[in-house]
Amino acid sequence: MTSTLLSLSNVETFYGRIMAVRGVSLAVPEGAIVTILGSNGAGKSTILKTISGIMAPRKGTITFQDQPITGLEGADVVRRGISHVPEGREIFPFMTVQENILMGAYLRHDRDAVEREIAAWFETFPILGERARQPAGLLSGGQQQMLAIARAMMSKPSLLLMDEPSLGLSPLLTKQIFAIIGDINRRFGTTILLVEQNARQALATAHFAYVLELGRIVLEGPAAELMENADVKEFYLGLADQGVRGERRWKRKKMWH
Repeated sequence: MTSTLLSLSNVETFYGRIMAVRGVSLAVPEGAIVTILGSNGAGKSTILKTISGIMAPRKGTITFQDQPITGLEGADVVRRGISHVPEGREIFPFMTVQENILMGAYLRHDRDAVEREIAAWFETFPILGERARQPAGLLSGGQQQMLAIARAMMSKPSLLLMDEPSLGLSPLLTKQIFAIIGDINRRFGTTILLVEQNARQALATAHFAYVLELGRIVLEGPAAELMENADVKEFYLGLADQGVRGERRWKRKKMWH
């Protein structure tokens, strides 16, 4: 049986007085790709920020590798083995491409290994190698996403958090980025928790999925099964004749028992 790498139990996170995450409980199995789907404002990004220490929950617990990490500072979360690729990439535009990647290894002291791994990422993403000494802000959106992924992987995480990796990208680049996500999972065994609005691509890539609505998990199960779920088809895959829009609101369902 696959062990649970990350778990959230009854987590609540606020922006001021506004509760953005409402009692969320979820589990991420080791070695899996898990996706969280939901519309804008559903609380998806807030969940990732809460895990990575950018925001502190007011209630609930977060456990990683059987150890509590609730409320830890971001640097301590990275030390535990979690990296975050934020929405919008958040690269350092005036630093070079190589300097950006090196920032991902700021907690490491094995400099020879770091240099080898930077070279390996330049082989994986040749365009980054070609532009290694150029300011990162000159890269295209897809190239910046590749850079953000390489930077996050330089800390050798056990868990990679990815927030809207296809945001602003063309359909072709979106397919490339999701192929990279699958390759990272297979090559390195890295567990991935993915927040994404492109539900079709996310469900095609992930093993398990959660659907978030107004800060609550309303549906969960194997990604392949959710791809065939009538409500998911209607609300997220654009197949309006498949679901029950307007007739009821979802109650949380588990599809893997």
